[in-house]
Amino acid sequence: MSFFPNVKQVQYEGVNSKNKYAFRHYNPDEIILGKTMKAHLRFAVAYWHTMTQDGSDPFGDAINIRDWQADSPMEVAKKRVDAFFEILEKLDVDYFCFHDVDIAPQGDSLEEFFQNVDTITDLIKEKMDQTGKKLLWNTANMFSHPHFTNGAGSTNNAEVYAIAAAQVKKGIDISKKLNGANYVFWGGREGYESLLNTDMKFEQENIARLFKMSVAYAEKIGYKPQFLIEPKPKEPSKHQYDFDAATTMAFIQKYHLENDFKLNLEANHATLAGHTFEHELNVARVYEALGSIDANQGDLLLGWDTDEFPTNIYDTTLTMYELLENGGIAPGGINFDAKVRRSSFEMEDLLLAHIAGMDTYARGLKAAARLKSDGFFNQLKAERYQSFKSDLGKSILADKESLDSLAEYAMKHDTVNLESGHLEYVKSLLNDYLV
Repeated sequence: MSFFPNVKQVQYEGVNSKNKYAFRHYNPDEIILGKTMKAHLRFAVAYWHTMTQDGSDPFGDAINIRDWQADSPMEVAKKRVDAFFEILEKLDVDYFCFHDVDIAPQGDSLEEFFQNVDTITDLIKEKMDQTGKKLLWNTANMFSHPHFTNGAGSTNNAEVYAIAAAQVKKGIDISKKLNGANYVFWGGREGYESLLNTDMKFEQENIARLFKMSVAYAEKIGYKPQFLIEPKPKEPSKHQYDFDAATTMAFIQKYHLENDFKLNLEANHATLAGHTFEHELNVARVYEALGSIDANQGDLLLGWDTDEFPTNIYDTTLTMYELLENGGIAPGGINFDAKVRRSSFEMEDLLLAHIAGMDTYARGLKAAARLKSDGFFNQLKAERYQSFKSDLGKSILADKESLDSLAEYAMKHDTVNLESGHLEYVKSLLNDYLV
């Protein structure tokens, strides 16, 4: 059975194509800076938004038309596997990501849930063997179930902490079973509502303890994916402990996790934190901790996590420039943690939305490659910091100066000639690279 009988294999047809089921910019075989576009981009499809999101919102019921409905939750889960791999095949996307609860119903107990997960991951593994598709990362949903009301690793209840540990253990087992490249922790409720009854130090120490247990278990079973933490500033907790890249890196370094953990960064989460996505990516690069990204975009007019498919070329260009400067994103990738709009409710919209996102990132890659080849940003920065190539600047950078010596210099040279950055002109030049 085909879930998308009216859509053939999506292929590159160029900018003049009128076929809405074709790529106009994403040409997987095109060579960019010595690598194929496909190798640069390492696209992944997110199971949760693609397969389980039903179009409902706080003001409206489910609207999405989905042809994998069945008489029981497990039958639905099995049909979703077939539909999901058809999407991967028709888009020619190599990677995918999922939470444990995305793929299998939770049932009435943890034991039943894990049995369901085993059944569905057996089917997923069969599909992977048949198609060559790969698991970019998986994770445990430790925020939806009522027992995670007060967090998972940060919970105030030791029994809940044990349940969280069990789900992480199972998640790492799944990662080994499916040869996952990465394993993600997203602290959906790792935060607090009020400091009046919260011991922040205690909770963060317990989160770190869970992370260290996870590393130890992975080493014990002889399989260690790249561990990733995904920052988010708010929603659902009022204050999340992993607020942004810098906050998360402070946590990683405080608890000596830097040898095992990097960051999985999401564009919409950057917006909620009051940052640009390129800011978050740059912070991660400074710490040598850029692991993987979730590709989406937020709506600046709305104050929540809208998870729109990325269609802003300006943003994807600056994103891809950071990835190029990082030397690539492997073993991470570009995961479409994005959902179709409520008005895009037909089955084919799942393909059309991914095509739009892939084309937008392809355009961003090409523009970023031009910027890198021309040394656009390097030249700007070299000019801006040129005073540090003077004798004084070189001496500062060589750590040969002190407050005494610099104060003595300043007393004799207190007239400074500042130069304009011409930022508006710079932005105008940047626009030339986008088209």
